[in-house]
Amino acid sequence: MEYIQLKGTSLTASRAAFGCMRLAELSVEQAKRQIEHAMELGINFFDHADIYGGGSCEEIFAKAVDMKPSVREKMILQSKCSIRDGYYDASAAYIRKAVDDILARLHTDYLDILLLHRPDALMDPGETAEALERLHEQGKVRYFGVSNYNVMQTELLQKYMKQPLVVNQLQISLAHTPLIDEGMAVNMDIDQSVLRTGGLLPYCQWKEINVQAWSPYQKGFFGGSFIGDLEEYGELNSLIDSLASKYGVSKTGIAAAWLFRHPVNMQVILGTMNEKHRQEGCEGLDVVLERKEWYDLYRAAGNIIPYKRVL
Repeated sequence: MEYIQLKGTSLTASRAAFGCMRLAELSVEQAKRQIEHAMELGINFFDHADIYGGGSCEEIFAKAVDMKPSVREKMILQSKCSIRDGYYDASAAYIRKAVDDILARLHTDYLDILLLHRPDALMDPGETAEALERLHEQGKVRYFGVSNYNVMQTELLQKYMKQPLVVNQLQISLAHTPLIDEGMAVNMDIDQSVLRTGGLLPYCQWKEINVQAWSPYQKGFFGGSFIGDLEEYGELNSLIDSLASKYGVSKTGIAAAWLFRHPVNMQVILGTMNEKHRQEGCEGLDVVLERKEWYDLYRAAGNIIPYKRVL
């Protein structure tokens, strides 16, 4: 396992993270085995959200690990709030209650990181920032971040905060690349050049905001995995197969390696409850794709790399 010092924090985190969204599908004993397997691989970072299983994922997690100080100190626990049933809520009252409920379900006194899960169009940034700062003062949350926020949404919230926003968790995979596209095709008259995020990826690098990739094998918005989808991603899968053979890893490992190769040094959230797939994702850390291979995979996914050969 490879570890990184999360910028703006004192946390040393595994680059592969355990996504807890599907824990509600398991019994406590099954969840215990999955968590133990992750820790055997060297994963020490666990990603939750209050919306996952309506809170049951956090409850199952705490029961599965028998949360106590000797266990808690080995883990970095992150959770998210602001998604409610059909709407978003970043009000101070909701955030305070959400965090208290998260801590109770996880059987812990503090979160290492709290993320605001989705941008709330009705958010009062001063009110929200004050609530977050208060949670820090009370020792309930050590660090803060956001998820699915664009540049200006992040800047607006940060304007009112003393604590730095240290994480942005974003959807990115070989088959979902808006974060890459807008920088690849600057000033081109093609759809790929549309500035959908305001230059979010280089912004995170500039501001030293840690990027976490969610749905690393998904196409579109929960459109299923591109791995093995020969109808829509035949060329990509063919190239992935070739590189998997070259590097002696699985197709999953190559897809993860493509993300790990980016210089933003992102964490990848592995949400699988399949031990084999989790291990394959971690093996992506052992592969350093050549620059041309990285670009070839991007092109094979259906993207344009603008250039004109000069003879």
